[in-house]
Amino acid sequence: MAERRMFAKTIIDSDAFLDMPTSSQLLYFHLSMRADDEGFINNPKRIQRSIGSSDDDLKILIAKKFIIPFESGVVVIKHWRLHNYIRNDRFKETVYQDERRQLEIKENGVYTHNVSLGIPNDYQMETQVSIGKDRIGKVSIEKNVYGEFKNVKLSDDEYKKLEEKGLLKEIENLDSYIESKGAKYKNHYATILVWDKKNKGSAMKLPEHYKKNRYSDPDYVPTEEEKKKKADLIKKIKEMDGNHDEETKR
Repeated sequence: MAERRMFAKTIIDSDAFLDMPTSSQLLYFHLSMRADDEGFINNPKRIQRSIGSSDDDLKILIAKKFIIPFESGVVVIKHWRLHNYIRNDRFKETVYQDERRQLEIKENGVYTHNVSLGIPNDYQMETQVSIGKDRIGKVSIEKNVYGEFKNVKLSDDEYKKLEEKGLLKEIENLDSYIESKGAKYKNHYATILVWDKKNKGSAMKLPEHYKKNRYSDPDYVPTEEEKKKKADLIKKIKEMDGNHDEETKR
């Protein structure tokens, strides 16, 4: 298998490519570098995780039709033959022959699905990129629902980031608030981050419901500063009671 890979500027300089997030573009380059001599990759998700890209980045490449997915989990670079020409003495045929038979090559060298096999050109899996309200360009990103009342919508990537930040409990807070007040937010992930930022800023006032939910939580663990303030208050009350007793005796 050839060790070098090339990229056609007509593809990577196109508006469709440059309109994608940088993370999606990066994933495309990494997939292309690891493809076999016919443009097939059998571990796209592993490559995605290894470079820190999200599931959304892979979905964007599919929706934008820069890669073609197969039910087996294999993907192929759609414009592979525009990017690379490999000499016959260095060429190694792909081992993914079942997937290869599902493709045909257009006159311009682009892979497309073989309509003679009853598979439409716009591959069904491409059209199943999940539909949500948040979009990147024309690409829809999947949103899962969370909370007791199913009001909070987050992508897999957003949920993972909240988990890393220790903010999963705030999903329930937002869910309850939306249910009780009928509030609407454009981006639930951003809303949780804003609430958390306000909670950490002493000069910024939190919504009253947020304070109540956070500190009435039976699982909430007070900070060392809160424990000290509570101890000082108890001590002060005891001192005041002691002084009152002394005056009563007099």
